[in-house]
Amino acid sequence: MKKITDIGDFPKGLSQPALRALAAASLTSLQQLTAVTEKEVANLHGMGPKGVNLLREALAAKDWKFKK
Repeated sequence: MKKITDIGDFPKGLSQPALRALAAASLTSLQQLTAVTEKEVANLHGMGPKGVNLLREALAAKDWKFKK
């Protein structure tokens, strides 16, 4: 399977399945995550708790958050 490397500005350490899940959902940048809920991201096939935590922390570092 082709490896997805560093799409968008997602944090380092995000797993390949998590990156594929985001790409499949047409989410290619951190800012796009502000338009979806944390639950929607968590429900993506391939996205685990570690990935969600990494994304939450990356959003917080920019004073952003998932949609409520």
